[in-house]
Amino acid sequence: MNKTYLPPVDTIERNWYVVDAEGQRLGRLASEVANVLRGKNKPTFTPHMDVGDFVIVINAEKIAVTGKKRTQKLYRRHSGRPGGMKTETFAKLQARIPERIIEQAIKGMLPKNSLGRQLFTKLKVYPGSAHPHEAQQPQTLEIKTIPGG
Repeated sequence: MNKTYLPPVDTIERNWYVVDAEGQRLGRLASEVANVLRGKNKPTFTPHMDVGDFVIVINAEKIAVTGKKRTQKLYRRHSGRPGGMKTETFAKLQARIPERIIEQAIKGMLPKNSLGRQLFTKLKVYPGSAHPHEAQQPQTLEIKTIPGG
């Protein structure tokens, strides 16, 4: 009789990784980070459990997109009121709140349930190269993708 592997909750090892987004393509970076948050890079991966690591993304304002996405890609948000839809292009949002672009891209690649919301809390995105998590001694995570242009 086969049993589903369950890693013991008290022995799950959580590492901290830092990713430099400078010159990286948005979608490729987001999918790699989502895999690390989810724990898919570990042999103890279990689909219904949080076994992933913490990820710090720095230099969010220097993320790259290809084609005409800088002027044509739209980000929408709604206040919840009638007629409360606000629309913004990639370039305007990057000038205003650059970390939101990466957060939304990664959030869209996580599960759409309470597990996804729990995993999303382990993502930290900063616009510049400084972050307040030096005490956790984060390791550098190399994203092996095509550099953006």
